[in-house]
Amino acid sequence: MNTSAIWLFDGVCVLCSAAVRYTLAHEKAATIQFIAVQSRAGKALALKYGIDPENPDSFLFIENGITLEKSEALLALAKHIKGLAQLSPVAKLIPRAMRDWLYDRVAQNRYNWFGHKDACYVPDIATRSRFVLPELNM
Repeated sequence: MNTSAIWLFDGVCVLCSAAVRYTLAHEKAATIQFIAVQSRAGKALALKYGIDPENPDSFLFIENGITLEKSEALLALAKHIKGLAQLSPVAKLIPRAMRDWLYDRVAQNRYNWFGHKDACYVPDIATRSRFVLPELNM
């Protein structure tokens, strides 16, 4: 698989899974590999970067050997998406501390506001090869 980026996401989070589906539908090129934090590879990656895989407080976006989290990860991800996401550089005008504060509020409340599932998001057949799936790694 030729990927330029890796996205570590919370596979049981409804908001996170919706963001993955949105990205798949709107990305400029099929270059992102998706790894659920619930997978063996996802847990190892989370631990490597100081994220509790049982209670992830951020997703990771790794590109060109650089690991980003919180609002910086969102901005890096947005560069891969067509449409309104192209306006994301404007968010750089907001100080990172403020962006990360807002990110933390959403992350801490994502299950309450958007819900969560008992099992990880399962991609369709067309995109399955771009995912590291929990059921294949446990």
